[in-house]
Amino acid sequence: MFLKSYYGIKPLIPRRLQLAMRRIRAFVKLRTHADVWPIDEKAAIPPKDWAGWPEGKKFAFVLTHDVDTAKGQERTRQLADLERGLGFTASYNFVPERYPVREELRNYLTENGFEVGVHGLNHDGKYYNSRAIFRERALKINRYILDWGSKGFRSPSMLHNLEWLHGLDIQYDSSTFDTDPFEPQPDGVGTIYPFWVPSGNGKAGYVEIPYTLPQDFTLFILMRQRNIDIWKRKLDWIASKGGMALMLTHPDYVNFTGTDISTEEYSFSYYEEILNYVKTRYKEQYWQPLPCEMARYVKPIFE
Repeated sequence: MFLKSYYGIKPLIPRRLQLAMRRIRAFVKLRTHADVWPIDEKAAIPPKDWAGWPEGKKFAFVLTHDVDTAKGQERTRQLADLERGLGFTASYNFVPERYPVREELRNYLTENGFEVGVHGLNHDGKYYNSRAIFRERALKINRYILDWGSKGFRSPSMLHNLEWLHGLDIQYDSSTFDTDPFEPQPDGVGTIYPFWVPSGNGKAGYVEIPYTLPQDFTLFILMRQRNIDIWKRKLDWIASKGGMALMLTHPDYVNFTGTDISTEEYSFSYYEEILNYVKTRYKEQYWQPLPCEMARYVKPIFE
């Protein structure tokens, strides 16, 4: 009920006030959830019959991005080129009916080894208000999944109903997290591993791939962190447990100029730093798949 009410009035609340309210809420949550964020020790239990990562790698490192706005789309290629230059690939999830998604950009990404996913239709937070609304939107989402050749989906604002998502023609979903009390729907799945979501209606199941590192928006916009210490601490813990370190960042908030950084931006150097940290500290110790490759690898384990 709270989510329905909030997203109903959200367009009427000035952006600055929205952020102020979320910052207050975040600092309260920091105190009340210190035992499970950023690390929930219980989330380290591996799945049944888990045999580890390909080639005996110590852990998996997965990069994903949600491109929430047209501004984010304009910054996507620069971010992808940064990753590519450092030897990484990632998925980019676009919102097809919030802004015109450029076909040439999608082609550029896939031609260079990246993945393109669907991030809802718009960004209004109403997907799960009723089954009828979801079914209506699922029809359109499935058309974009087919047209773009996408394998995966992520809900806007990380809202989710894993049962309803069987209505999408996907190999994987990534609308959940191991632990994140700062999200509008804060029910973490409590694992740093992907898992299988079976269907009870005869339809194929899908792989759920939760993000396991704190979002950039949470760290640098809400909490106004000025270093990547939390990212490194969580990543080191995941690596020590042999889990999956999955990042969710947004080109919308990445500033590439180094100047005139607004209150809703952070320097690209933070993201560059975490990539270099993984590349140097864990050289040859991590598997770096796209989400679709992760889903393909773990599916036989769970079926």
